[in-house]
Amino acid sequence: MTMPRPNDESKEFFASVIPVEPRVTVKPMFGNLASFMNGNMFAGLFGNQIFVRLPENDRLLLLEEDGAVEFSPMPGRKMKEYVVLPEQWRNHPDLVKEWLNKSLSWVETLPVKVPKKKKSKA
Repeated sequence: MTMPRPNDESKEFFASVIPVEPRVTVKPMFGNLASFMNGNMFAGLFGNQIFVRLPENDRLLLLEEDGAVEFSPMPGRKMKEYVVLPEQWRNHPDLVKEWLNKSLSWVETLPVKVPKKKKSKA
């Protein structure tokens, strides 16, 4: 299975809406982009779709919006806390920023995720 790749326009849009905060990092992930705070992913770009991580109440609220769907990077492999934002919201960057900030606020409450140590080869 090949991973979808974002186009330049999507990368630029994603960069323009991600919160500017010293603790936020954006890293490449499987040919796409992901945003992290304290080691926890809170948003990403998968192909040309933006997804966010939310607590259950916000997730259910967002899923009521036309075009919002549960994030599944592979068929049948839903990522429990993540929702894809509606494509038509590209015309409403303030709305996208609002949900990205909700996601960031949620992830900020989670424990710091410490990277796993790589096993050394003897």
